[in-house]
Amino acid sequence: MADKHKPFDFFQDHAVNYLEMALDSRRQEVVAHPDGYGKMIRDCGDTLEMFVFLAGDIVQSVSFSLKGCIHTNACANTVAHLAENKSVDQCLLITRDDIISFLETLPENEHHCADLALNTFRKALSDFRNNKGNKTV
Repeated sequence: MADKHKPFDFFQDHAVNYLEMALDSRRQEVVAHPDGYGKMIRDCGDTLEMFVFLAGDIVQSVSFSLKGCIHTNACANTVAHLAENKSVDQCLLITRDDIISFLETLPENEHHCADLALNTFRKALSDFRNNKGNKTV
């Protein structure tokens, strides 16, 4: 982590996992007719929408649209990374701490971004379970 006496250098002081997830925009897209959809808005206005596609009970892909900060992007990408190719039941075991641990250097005052990503993803999984075979969005 950064030395307390030198200014924080975003690229030098963040973990590689954090940088890869924060700067990756490949999963950022709004998709029509997902198998599951979730949307959450924080009090500050940060908005995250997640779209999940499954084959049977296995998460094949996760995409998202966000109006928020780079930390939210990192957390949303991490949820997708941890979830893809796993069963819905396995995905429901993903925790806030899993996201924070994976990213390594998510600032403590930004841990709410992990909550936003995880809760939005869980909402999309719930939508899938409640509406199997009835794709709307």
